[in-house]
Amino acid sequence: MLSAHHGLLALVLTVPIVAGGIGAAPAVATRPGLVSARSAARAPGPRAELEKMTLAQRVGQLLMVGTPAGHLSNAAKKAVTKYHAGSIYLEGRDRHSIAAHKHGARNIQKLATKAATANSPMYIAVDQEGGEVQVLQGKGFSDMPTALHQGTWYNFTIKSHAKTWGSQLRRAGVNLNLAPVMDTVSKHLNRKNKPIGYYHREFGHPPHKVAMKGTAFANGMRAAGEQVAIKHFPGLGRVRRNTDTSSGVRDRVTTRHGSTVKPFEVGVKAGAQFVMISSAYYNKIDKKHPGVFSYTIMHTMLREDLNFTGVEISDDLGRAKQVAKWSPGERAVDFIKAGGNMILTAKPSQAKPMTAALIHRAKMRPHFRSKINTSALKVLAAKHRAGLDP
Repeated sequence: MLSAHHGLLALVLTVPIVAGGIGAAPAVATRPGLVSARSAARAPGPRAELEKMTLAQRVGQLLMVGTPAGHLSNAAKKAVTKYHAGSIYLEGRDRHSIAAHKHGARNIQKLATKAATANSPMYIAVDQEGGEVQVLQGKGFSDMPTALHQGTWYNFTIKSHAKTWGSQLRRAGVNLNLAPVMDTVSKHLNRKNKPIGYYHREFGHPPHKVAMKGTAFANGMRAAGEQVAIKHFPGLGRVRRNTDTSSGVRDRVTTRHGSTVKPFEVGVKAGAQFVMISSAYYNKIDKKHPGVFSYTIMHTMLREDLNFTGVEISDDLGRAKQVAKWSPGERAVDFIKAGGNMILTAKPSQAKPMTAALIHRAKMRPHFRSKINTSALKVLAAKHRAGLDP
């Protein structure tokens, strides 16, 4: 599938491809202040970490719960300490400084105890795209322009700026940026595309431009030591309504091998460790299931067609209107059952019903328990690559 696009790939691939699946011995990228190169080398590795975890702790690694960016909520804290959530998502808009966020991140990492996460450090994630979608805006953080504006820059300029922005996140204790957007918004929709185009979150209109500019952004973030999540697979640029605020959102255009899937293909080939899955319906791919519950989208397209071996993370399964008709437990089970790995919920109180449903299903179905183990191992392997070892 890649053979026809070697010219494009050669242009945008400026970092080594990160080697594959859960059986591989992942390379370790250390994070100053968390682990040294020597201690990382001594780390037991993700498989050994998994073996030390209870079923509840393994399930917890599959949860990323939201909290206000400037304040760890009691609900989020409880999700970690009682329900073993292994990742935190900073949401909203915040004006605290880098120093303040660094202190807050240290307090979050202190929650990662033996009882809570088997000492596995936390992913602390944020949406730091630019323009209207920049969560951290206080002292020390640059004012990031929209992706559409970034798309007018040369690739090396985007990479240079993204490296600076990634360094700011790193100093603030954030280790995963839920960006860049790899969605291609058609010119005829433009701002009528409410989730992406309305806020100028796209890097451009032609898919090849989105691929080049988005990958340059991702490469810059990785150069600063940040992991990234490319989103929203297989694309949100062909819908009109926003899945966060509307239900029944459908894409009637995107196809399995269509041109708007190519930016994700390039992003995966460039080494993305996370891909965020859209919750829209895709009539020409799987009209019966939203992307986050679709085996065809998450396994056939992403795993088989694009050879993605990293972590598939959901778009919000907490507050999003698109999935409101499913109970929190059903959302969690259906996402993992279809091939997903990490559940993002903006409502940390949902950790309880989601965890209960996943544990119950795992105890009843050995095949589902295997999916839990595989997903937890993928998350731990990604943490290991980021230097997030016990």
